[in-house]
Amino acid sequence: MSLPSWTIDPAHSAVLFIARHMVVARVHGRFERVSGTLRVDPQSPTQGEVDVQVEAASIYTGLPERDAHLRSPEFLDVEAAPHLTFRASQSHAVGTNAFQLQGELTLRRVTRPLLLEVRHLATSKDPSGQPRLLYTARTSLNRSEFGIKWNRALDNGGWLIGEKVEVELDIQASPSKA
Repeated sequence: MSLPSWTIDPAHSAVLFIARHMVVARVHGRFERVSGTLRVDPQSPTQGEVDVQVEAASIYTGLPERDAHLRSPEFLDVEAAPHLTFRASQSHAVGTNAFQLQGELTLRRVTRPLLLEVRHLATSKDPSGQPRLLYTARTSLNRSEFGIKWNRALDNGGWLIGEKVEVELDIQASPSKA
């Protein structure tokens, strides 16, 4: 059976991240351009397939110099790897409207398994009466596993940038046009 296709609404979706800076501070950022497709039955919104693309150059942390460094070959290498992709088709329920989505993240041309903790918030209608699927998801990843190894030692023995990156997604999707 073919699942209905839903298109991610980039104007109402977000890919956010947090990374440690100088051991205690947290740098918050986001990717401003996300797109993709969900193949899911709205009657069973915790089962289906996901194909998401994030434009790497759309990274934004509020500091232009830092954003330029994050786009460089030392971090995202946006010239050689212009997109981050996440693809998944395996999920299992972990509670009411909650599930784990097992997939693969490709970042800097490195593909690794990634588990998302997902919550289906609602199947609803927008103000114009069009159906919407609403999800939120969280995960964390080790940046060095994707070849992002740049760092600097601090005088106190710590590192300038933490290895762990927390990621949160807020996704709205509407039915794909035929």
